[in-house]
Amino acid sequence: MTAATTSQAPVWTAGDVVLVAEDVSKVYGGTHALRGVDFSARAGAVTAVFGENGAGKSTLMKILAGVERPTTGSLHVFGEEVAFASPVEAVERGVVIIHQELNLCPNLSVTDNVFLGRELRRRGAVDEGAERTAAIALLERLEERIDPSAPVGDLRLGQQQVVEIARAISLEARVLIMDEPTSALSNAEVEVLFRVIRELTSAGVAIVYISHHLEEALEIADDVVVLRDGALVAEAKAADVDLAWVVANMVGRNPDDLYPELGAEKGEVLLEVRGVSVADPANPGRLAVADLDLTVHAGEIVCLYGLMGAGRTELLEALAGRLPVSAGAVLVDGEDLTTATIGQRIDRGLALVPEDRQRDGLVQTMTVGDNMSLASIRSYLRGAFVSNPAEAKAVKRTISDVTVKTSGPGAPIGSLSGGNQQKVVIGKILLTEPRVLLLDEPTRGIDVGAKADIFTLMAAQARAGLAVLFATSELGEALNASDRVLVLHRGRVVREFDPRTTSKEDLMAASDDAASPEPADDTDGASA
Repeated sequence: MTAATTSQAPVWTAGDVVLVAEDVSKVYGGTHALRGVDFSARAGAVTAVFGENGAGKSTLMKILAGVERPTTGSLHVFGEEVAFASPVEAVERGVVIIHQELNLCPNLSVTDNVFLGRELRRRGAVDEGAERTAAIALLERLEERIDPSAPVGDLRLGQQQVVEIARAISLEARVLIMDEPTSALSNAEVEVLFRVIRELTSAGVAIVYISHHLEEALEIADDVVVLRDGALVAEAKAADVDLAWVVANMVGRNPDDLYPELGAEKGEVLLEVRGVSVADPANPGRLAVADLDLTVHAGEIVCLYGLMGAGRTELLEALAGRLPVSAGAVLVDGEDLTTATIGQRIDRGLALVPEDRQRDGLVQTMTVGDNMSLASIRSYLRGAFVSNPAEAKAVKRTISDVTVKTSGPGAPIGSLSGGNQQKVVIGKILLTEPRVLLLDEPTRGIDVGAKADIFTLMAAQARAGLAVLFATSELGEALNASDRVLVLHRGRVVREFDPRTTSKEDLMAASDDAASPEPADDTDGASA
């Protein structure tokens, strides 16, 4: 293996090992997050890292990127041993990370976020024109139409993720670590990202790729490794393995066993949506949801499937009262809640698990228990005071019911993995005793084991008589975790499917058909 030194970074031949972690361990108090891990990444190749939440993936990536220091072991980058004291030192050596949780400043513009801390300067002043031009070029490369002067906080979650990716690409990394880069991207955006990844690997960049979208990661990967309980337990060439191999090494069970049995007895209509229209919050001049009808029965799980921008999130947020309904009616158990407040809807049994748990579902300064009881705190009031014993009993029971892995209700919410944080958000909503449970991308950014737990929870709620309506962008979830699938396009239900007689190809074809200027006419009984 040979390297030539340049003013930028060493030049290595495709296939050469450029990043090595040897016998790396990490101990937090009495917890062993990593146990003697040997890991490597090759120039010009994508190494996919699989593992459940808590397997040690993010800890290993933070060590590689200088965010954390290993307790024992060593790192080598381009043949030299390194001991990064900070991410800045890692970037200087060509190692850049895209974190799972977005690290953006919502009050700053897209351009400001891309160049934050390394502004382009001319004659001592920030060259805003050069930064804008560079930002536009990056966004065009990612085929994303985003105004570079727009505040990041005004962008939808998927667009924010694109900004995070653009910032990382602008650093001209030689080793690029991507921790859940597609968790909020549409299928089209994922395709663009994959094209960019292949451009980067063709230029010799080593990509380390983490994703809970297992099939997607296998598609882009050249090499695969699996972590479990802090140890590296399997590695192979991606071409030699399949999804069953990955899941078996991650959790020790077949992927077909990850979804619960459905078929709860269907009861009366609990949620009825009549001709609902919702203005696009980013562009009030257009409709995000247009004259939409649907119903969900007690005991039924209905899936909303569609491409990014189809109106799934806007519909669910309007049903929950977070966005105003501009036309139509929302009824729960026959009662019109169209003009009700969020609190009134929760009192009537209509509650939402939001798409972005970090921003909309949790208070990061609170404990696990305080987060879980937040939406139902009025239930524990005794006069002017909260009944701590009653609250504590309810929280403890719910932690057990939704299988949150935590040291206790007093643990900081930030100490939990993404999957367990999501269970806390679901537990918080269940404590409000809903009749209709709305979930927007409930498995975004969580591992396969936690996904199975959440779908088991959804099925249990349906069996208990709740009406469940959830949105997903994953074909497998749409077909395996629902009783009916509604395909949305431009704010309308354009097709309805029975998942028991439907294939992934059927859903994909329906989505492609929906790409026409007007929605398809065959809405196959969307409100049946």
